[in-house]
Amino acid sequence: MVLRQFLHYHPAIAASYLVGCAGKGVAIVVDPVDDPATYQRAAADLGMGIRYVVDTHLHADHLSTARALAASTGAGYVLHESAAPEYEFHRVADGDVLVAGNVSIGVMHLPGHTPEHIGLLVTDRTRAERPWLVLTGHTLMVGDMGRTELASSAEAGAHSLYESAQRLRALPDDVLVLPGAFAGSVCGRGLSGTPMSTIGFERRANRAFRLEDVQEFVALMVQDIPPRPPNADETRSANMAAALASVPS
Repeated sequence: MVLRQFLHYHPAIAASYLVGCAGKGVAIVVDPVDDPATYQRAAADLGMGIRYVVDTHLHADHLSTARALAASTGAGYVLHESAAPEYEFHRVADGDVLVAGNVSIGVMHLPGHTPEHIGLLVTDRTRAERPWLVLTGHTLMVGDMGRTELASSAEAGAHSLYESAQRLRALPDDVLVLPGAFAGSVCGRGLSGTPMSTIGFERRANRAFRLEDVQEFVALMVQDIPPRPPNADETRSANMAAALASVPS
């Protein structure tokens, strides 16, 4: 399996990923922020073609380049089905699997940060039939969990996020956590500057993720919410419009 993490500081503090199978020459790109050429060069250098481009959710802090990357490579553009169920881009639901050669990517619907949010549970079948890592987007990050009021009320989002946390907490301790943001991002509070962790460490040390009582969890998540990203609603709408523009007529 090949994994590349890209750390971004402009136009948003975020992480994107290229993951896939070098032996079969197949990759997926997750939450791209940079110019599409960045990911195309990275894939080409590894002798890989990009099969899927995934947005874990409709971002509110930056314009996604996922649709443009998918269009330039012929890859499928992937979103959760609830983002726009009446349109026919590559819609995925909880439990679906994306295949990239010997790497399988299981879709987990993890609402809370936004209703359509997904995580990606990655297994390298050449090494083991159990997951190696999970790409958590803005659901579980290192040190805290994602804000919950960008696409719903803060309390409703927090209740959904609690259920998503319960699903992630059930994963084995040694599963790597690779989040979509790190310290300085407006999409979370108290985030670490280290953009990777494990389920076990976060279960012990993450102030939100370690809470098992739903009321304690919700009370924490609705406190000290950072200012909304500038033009958050407009940015989400623009990312939705880009997603719909990717649908062939």
